[in-house]
Amino acid sequence: MKIETQCLHEGYQPGNGGARALPIYQSTTFKFDSTAHVGDLFDLTAAGHFYTRLSNPTVAAVEDKIAALEGGVGALCTSSGQAATMLAILNIAGAGDHLVATSTIYGGSLNLLAVTFKKLGIEVTFVDGDAPAEEIEKAFRPNTRAVFGETIANPALTVLDFEKFSALAHAHNVPLIVDNTFATPVLCRPFEHGADIVVHSTTKYMEGHAVQMGGVIVDGGKFDWTSGNFPGLTEPDDSYHGLVYTEACGSAAYITKARVQLMRDMGACQTPMGAFLLDLGLQTLPLRIRQHSANALAVAEFLTGSDKIEFVTYPGLAADKHHARAEKYLENGAASGVISFSLKGGRAAAEKVIDAFRLISLEVHVADIHSCALHPASSTHRQLSDEQLAAAGITPGLIRLSCGLENAEDIIADVKQALEQV
Repeated sequence: MKIETQCLHEGYQPGNGGARALPIYQSTTFKFDSTAHVGDLFDLTAAGHFYTRLSNPTVAAVEDKIAALEGGVGALCTSSGQAATMLAILNIAGAGDHLVATSTIYGGSLNLLAVTFKKLGIEVTFVDGDAPAEEIEKAFRPNTRAVFGETIANPALTVLDFEKFSALAHAHNVPLIVDNTFATPVLCRPFEHGADIVVHSTTKYMEGHAVQMGGVIVDGGKFDWTSGNFPGLTEPDDSYHGLVYTEACGSAAYITKARVQLMRDMGACQTPMGAFLLDLGLQTLPLRIRQHSANALAVAEFLTGSDKIEFVTYPGLAADKHHARAEKYLENGAASGVISFSLKGGRAAAEKVIDAFRLISLEVHVADIHSCALHPASSTHRQLSDEQLAAAGITPGLIRLSCGLENAEDIIADVKQALEQV
């Protein structure tokens, strides 16, 4: 099936007389006829659901759909995108380990890696994604366990050089973990470009309507975990009677461990109702993400003509420094609905423009059907130093504009009248 059809039909297919819409199994638990059956479920020798923290029929259907969309062997829905990133890394890294990450990643992810993981004994080296491979190579250590980056960075809007980073990661026998939130599998399927694990904040374009928090981890199923770098996957797990994930679960070893060990212990699960709402969004994802991209390109082109703008960053623009990468890795060069642009007047000018918007909402959010804007330096990236802001591609006058599904002319009219206030 093509991706438009997958968004409608993967994960759940009703039987004769069955409900056409995905049923909501609004239950925390399930009934069984024998203790032997329950024991088999706990031993992972039988398939099924016994407690919604670990799995639920509604959530499982959405996980199967997203795994199919990305081309992976399995997926695990989580309570938020931050939970997905956290579990994806903790599944293979612990105290004494090290990560390499691009410096332009989302501020919340940067804080997770640089501050919270440091408290857990995990060190991170941040690198310039545009630096030569030889320079990035110096960041790797014997205890490096993963490389982390974003397909389209938030809000720097840099496009990840998959070829370079996957080659570096695999040369060191570690996986490339990619946050594909902005691109979605409609615009980019990272596994096809060398990524090994994909994460999403499903709160954004996947759900699309700003009503349900969520995240997801997707396992590509092709990485070789048996190099000796990942004993949690290749050595007996005492909490599962000595189960060895790579032996018992094959290509799905990573995602199985994430579910039965980390989700079991940390509990950052998606709810049945939340999964149902996410599925509603996924059904229209191809239509939405392409229209978001078309609107953003029109607005970005308008902004390039303003003498009040210091610069406009949008990979869909022919003049953008990452346009060639967008053409290489993104569907027809479409680069989602998010634009970053900087006012010549700095922070004061940016704040004045945002406050003057009428149609566009000031929101601590991005990537849904309504147009919204934010000043990252004073909000999502407020905790970063000036040096970290610069490394993340954020200037004092930067505005992150998320173009919704309104008519592009109406969005442009609102931007125009707001710029006139400066």
